[in-house]
This record gives sequence, C-alpha cells and structure tokens, in this order.
Amino acid sequence: MAKENQSCGFNSQQDQHQQQDIEIKERLHHIKNKILVMSGKGGVGKSSVAAYLSVALAKKGFKVGLMDVDLHGPSIPRMLGLKGTIGPATQSGKAHPVKYLPNMEVISIEPLMGENKDMATIWRGPLKIGVIRQFIADIEWMDLDYMIIDAPPGTGDEPLTIAQTIPDASALIVTTPQEISLADVRKSINFCRQVNMEILGLVENMSGLKCPHCGEMIDIFKTRGGMLTAKKEGLKLLGSLPFEPEVVSSGDAGNMSFLDDDQLLITQEFNKIVDEVVKLTEAKEDLIPETQKDKELPMRKQASAGTKILTVPVSDGKLTSHFGHCEQFGFIETQNGNIIKTEMRSPPAHEPGVLPQWLYEQGTDVVIVGGMGQQAQQLLKEKGIEVIIGAPMDSPEFLANQYLSNTLMAGEQVCDH
Repeated sequence: MAKENQSCGFNSQQDQHQQQDIEIKERLHHIKNKILVMSGKGGVGKSSVAAYLSVALAKKGFKVGLMDVDLHGPSIPRMLGLKGTIGPATQSGKAHPVKYLPNMEVISIEPLMGENKDMATIWRGPLKIGVIRQFIADIEWMDLDYMIIDAPPGTGDEPLTIAQTIPDASALIVTTPQEISLADVRKSINFCRQVNMEILGLVENMSGLKCPHCGEMIDIFKTRGGMLTAKKEGLKLLGSLPFEPEVVSSGDAGNMSFLDDDQLLITQEFNKIVDEVVKLTEAKEDLIPETQKDKELPMRKQASAGTKILTVPVSDGKLTSHFGHCEQFGFIETQNGNIIKTEMRSPPAHEPGVLPQWLYEQGTDVVIVGGMGQQAQQLLKEKGIEVIIGAPMDSPEFLANQYLSNTLMAGEQVCDH
C-alpha cells in the first residue's frame, strides 16, 4: 500500500511537471526574443548591462521583460530603484510582475523576500530550477518583444536551466579586458556551444576611463582584450563601455536617467550596442514598434558571412607610418580567410575625425598601421573597427596574409608625425 501511495505521488508530480511544461511553452510563444546576459565571473557589470539593455529597449518603444534569475545575489531591483511588489494572482492563478515602465516588467526573488532584503537565499539546485520555471510559467507577462534574463556568473544551474527551458534563447556575454576575466568568458562561450545556444556577441565593460581634464582615454586594464577574444572565437564584439563615475553613483541610487544623457560617453557607446542588438534580433518587420518605423536606426552595409575588409595606409606600394597623410589606402577584401581582391582608394582631405568616418563608410573591419594618434584610435574603436599598430612596412597583401594566418607581429607604435 505504501509503495502504491508513493507511486501515486510520483505520478502526480510528473503530471504537474508536464502541465508546467505546457504553460512554459505557451508563455514563451508570446515572447519574440529571449536574451540571456552571462558572464564568466562576478564583478564585470553583467547585471548593469542587463538592466541598461532592458531600460534602453523599453525607451525605444519595445515591450520588455527583465527576469532576474540571480537568486543568491539579486541586484536588479536595487539598480532600478524598484519599489513595487509582485501583483496578486489573476483568475488564471498567475501573478503579475513588477511594473517599472508602462512597457517594461520585472521579476526577481527580492520582492518575494518580505522586509528583510538582506536575508541569504540558501537553496540547492532543484529548488532554484523550480523557481526559474515558475518565473516563466506562473507569471502573467504581457506579450513581449524582448525578455532579458540576468543570470548569475558562471555556468551553473541557473544558465543551464535557462538553456534547457528556453531553447531559442540567445546569449550576450559580458567581460572586462583583463585576462582573468577573459579566461572565464571563454568557459561561458564553450558552455553556450555545448548547449547549442546562439551567442549574439560580447560586450567589453570597464574598457577605459576618460580623463575629465584632457579627454584622453586611460586604459585601467589591458586594452583590446574583448576584441581579440571575439576575433579568436569568431564572435562579434557588440561594443566597449568605459568607466563612468556618474553611472556608478546612479546605479547605487537606483537611477537610470543617465541613459538619456547623450553627452556621456558610456551612453553613446551603450546606445550603439542596443542598436546592434536590435539589428541582430530583428527577424520580422513587425517587431519594430510603430513609433520607431519612421526613425531609421544607424545602419551599416553588412558584409556577407565570413567576409572581412582589411585596410592599410600605403605609399610607394608599402605600408606607410603616416596614417593621416598617406597617398592611398589599400582595401583588401577577404572571405573565409582568403584574399578576394585588393583595391586602392584615395582618401579625403585630412581633417580631424574625417578619416575614421570615411573608413567606416568604406566598410573597413580592420586597420593595419604603423602608428596612429590616440584620438583616431578611439574614433575607430567606437565604430567597431579593430586597430593593429606597429605593423612592419610591407605590402598590403603581405600584411593581410599575415593577419589572416595569425602571424602578424605588431610592434611598438611608429611615429605618425
């Protein structure tokens, strides 16, 4: 008799699980894009990026849900200054998420913890898995354009549950430039590949600090770490975000208003990341809200898959150290690691900021130079163009072949004056 009761209990649990599976699939059907924000280690600003991305998408007119599955260290509610609580159950028995904006909803474990927000969540894997599934199945989300999911660092129960429960989720991986962070990011990349999760790209956070006195960028950590990792792994670097003291204080105060301040470098850079995410996830025309259809997002001619354009400043058939005053630029079109064609083009008249914009418009992905000023480097980096400095003075094709074979040895910067 005891065995029969145990069997009945097991069957009941199995039925409940199957019913929840049905409810999860039904709810996910009403969410167009699901993005899991990951990081290999803590302290890289993953939750900040998840919060910024959600708010920025909502401000563009999209319907957004932000799901905080960092159950041991939920920080999303405090970053947003969220004061609301989970809404009462509806006739369907489902609760409402917390409203942050009219078109943005949030769910986190913190609003369920009562008055003691500092209470430790001491849960094992099965309980965490159950809560995450409930966040999807038992919450009355509105029909969403984007569901942004903030996972704890690493490759544990929470991201694995998301991968298994939301099989069409894509990953956005956050890192900082130093090697200790990049090493863990590579584990996150391998995790995504093992569970067949698409990777939208990498975001490099804390990539530098703009000096308030002279305006020059100060590289607090090593430089180009995110870009080099993205290149090596065949991924897209969505953008690099600098330190901004004002943003730190805003986050502590639960204030996201800095996203409206276009004078801040971090806001300018983050808006580019948001535009890139929209382009990458845009599968149907009707995903764009009516309010946005008459506003063209910054667009750039997209090269076909596997295509990359390398650009070299040239004089007398070889690389010249005078980037800003060269006779011509060699544009080497490559596809799948092979040179397709080389074309020489005359640059516009030399004026501050003109060449980086021109190279961007020409479709340049990589600039190989002997030397370059800091301002030009920063402008190119802002446009997502990789800059290799200190290359030897050889022909454009020779340098391109070295780059493609990963044997190009960049040395000390050659004077550009």
